[in-house]
Amino acid sequence: MTSPTPFLRLRSLVLGCAAALVLMAGGSPLQAQSVAVMVNGEPITNFDIEQRGKLNFLSTRKAPVRQEVINELIDEKVKIREGKKFGVEPTSTDVDQSYAQMASRMRMPAEQLNKTLEAQGIRPDTLKSRLKAEIVWTSLVRGRFKGSLQVGEKDVAAAAQAAGNEKLEAEAFEYQLQPVVLIVPKGSAPALIEARRKEAEALRSRVQTCEEANALFKSMQNATIRAVVTKTSADLPQVLREVLDKTPIGHLTAPEQTKAGVEMVALCGRKPTTVDTPKKKEIRDKMYVEKYEAKSKAYLQDVRKAAMIEYR
Repeated sequence: MTSPTPFLRLRSLVLGCAAALVLMAGGSPLQAQSVAVMVNGEPITNFDIEQRGKLNFLSTRKAPVRQEVINELIDEKVKIREGKKFGVEPTSTDVDQSYAQMASRMRMPAEQLNKTLEAQGIRPDTLKSRLKAEIVWTSLVRGRFKGSLQVGEKDVAAAAQAAGNEKLEAEAFEYQLQPVVLIVPKGSAPALIEARRKEAEALRSRVQTCEEANALFKSMQNATIRAVVTKTSADLPQVLREVLDKTPIGHLTAPEQTKAGVEMVALCGRKPTTVDTPKKKEIRDKMYVEKYEAKSKAYLQDVRKAAMIEYR
């Protein structure tokens, strides 16, 4: 039996929450539109609180505490205002893209996410408002405190030692690669593709150095050789690493058909190096998140203290 898709899981959650959401929606329309809090001259209405409460309940499965919902909305108001001070103002397109990405992670189009929310009385703008505040705040914290958020090598090494002398680097290779393409027009007949493949094999046998590859392919029509790129073992899939390790320096890899045509790679260099282990990346990422969260919390406290907040 296959596991339910994210959409079906969300749908099940939505249906299961429907009764509780109806109860949460109580109150007259006039009461819902009345202002509950003013933040720097901007209103938070009871309707805003009701909407965010429904959204939070849908995602957490916990009955929202009204004051916690209000605090969340106040935080977003001050974040947006702080962003404007520093010229951080995401467009509606930016917000829509973030919304679409969230829908994609749930394996549904944005339109379907709209319908799912609307079916439970939640406006899509309720979620988009939260996303906008997140975009602004992430940009502010990372931009204003970039230096203090950096994680140094000594800090990572110390954390690794504290965790039990975790290995931080692994032996690898650094490759200098130059992609080559024999262009095949889209929709070409199989016979033409096969002919270009045979041509690539013939050219491959002639090339002994990257200098020869450049001279040859730059003079050919319907062919191109790109600039040299440097990649390490950690950047490449294992299959390609194995191919490159078997390819002599200056030679071309076997031709492969792609959307652009028939492609090969000229191996211009290969030398031993070291790369960060997955554990080192994990330690670094964790330390960054900890620094980010601490700075974000302190920054938000300062911004909120300076805000004019009036409860009605």
